Amino acid sequence: MYIQYVGFEIAASSRVYAFQVLNAPDAARDFTVAVQSQAFRPNGLKLQDGPGICFARLGRELQVPAQESLAERHLTIGEGDIKEYLVLHGPPKSQGRKELTHPKV
Repeated sequence: MYIQYVGFEIAASSRVYAFQVLNAPDAARDFTVAVQSQAFRPNGLKLQDGPGICFARLGRELQVPAQESLAERHLTIGEGDIKEYLVLHGPPKSQGRKELTHPKV
């Protein structure tokens, strides 16, 4: 199975990302994944995270073989998806300030 990112459109209150799923010998299928515009905030998603979080969400939908043909064509990203994505792909949490030590000479 091959998932191809096609692009996105900006709607009234969301960004809608388009994907095409190729799985020979079946015909290609089109999917969309919507992210509410408010999800893109300083402590939330960055604009460049849009395709990645949508790809991950679609991948999870298509992961179970029995569900592959039943997967919804129009998905949305929820708050749980965002939290999970930020934990997995966000910047590493700092361990606090470490004291620098100089080697003994």
